[in-house]
Amino acid sequence: MKKHVFLLAMAVVAATALFSCSRDDDEEKTNWRQGGTSVSTDPQGGSGSGGSTPGGTSGGDPGTGTGTGGTVGEAIEGCLVNGKFSIASGRQVWFSKGNLQYQASTGIWRFAERQYDIIGMDNDSISPTNTGWMDLFGWGTSGWNSGANCYQPYATSTDFTDFYVGGTAYFGLYGEYAHADWGVHNAISNGGNQAGLWRTLTKDEWSYVIYGRLSSTVNGVANAHFAKAVVCDVPGMILFPDVYSHPANVPQPECVNGVSNGYTVNLYNAEQWADMEKCGCVFLPAAGAHSGTMTHEVGVYGFYYSVTPFCDNGAVTFMFDHQWVSVANLYGRNEGRSVRLVRD
Repeated sequence: MKKHVFLLAMAVVAATALFSCSRDDDEEKTNWRQGGTSVSTDPQGGSGSGGSTPGGTSGGDPGTGTGTGGTVGEAIEGCLVNGKFSIASGRQVWFSKGNLQYQASTGIWRFAERQYDIIGMDNDSISPTNTGWMDLFGWGTSGWNSGANCYQPYATSTDFTDFYVGGTAYFGLYGEYAHADWGVHNAISNGGNQAGLWRTLTKDEWSYVIYGRLSSTVNGVANAHFAKAVVCDVPGMILFPDVYSHPANVPQPECVNGVSNGYTVNLYNAEQWADMEKCGCVFLPAAGAHSGTMTHEVGVYGFYYSVTPFCDNGAVTFMFDHQWVSVANLYGRNEGRSVRLVRD
């Protein structure tokens, strides 16, 4: 109980200080170059067409984002959640169909096969030679040498300064250090298998998705953004796309946009979730965190990194549990957390 009260207090303090300690998102809209091709990290980047407006029709072509033609676009199409989510006025993204995972023994990156899949306590086996998979990462651990002491996906440390990209507290995973973003630097094997197709949201984009966008009415609640739920026995949070029509054969979500309603109000099995997913819902599992050599809070907390640094020790994180929702810093950058990538 004391630990939980402490976490809530830290979240409030962090949310209050957030805008004085983190850099402006304008600094995050910078191009990086890979193999001679300029790729924008601006949330408006990418070459997709189509789109949606509240009350309109969802969908549209995800495009390739790199000018490589339709082949890559077709390859990643099956790894995109069907719905589109506004991240700012006039700008939308698709979410990947699962949290990011990594296998150290082969160096392979992939998306979880299903949105509710998590590695859980097996993250305790994180090592350079581990043949299993991991899905909790220290901040900026894309495998690109950013100047941080810890930049490999399997890197662990109890010292948050080991995760300073560029060797200082003030650089984010964008601009000169965009390759420290897992999605920018790496080819995701079941997500187009080409670097530069994906990226991590900024703090302002997470805030807009959770609090700021216009969206459909769900079960009588206008601008429905989220609902806490248990999907296939995994606690977490459902995100409703900008344009959403709930499947007629699935129970209506309760406590939409509710912060303290707990996980047990909305319970969905595999068949029900499949219908909601087809309509564009994203599910963020409460995958917990990893500290040093210990995984903890699995099924209790969801922690999802942004590319935005926070003061000296932290990185801005979207966090939720059964009675809390916050886009703020809670722990140091050395904490292993979930990564959910998006596609412009």
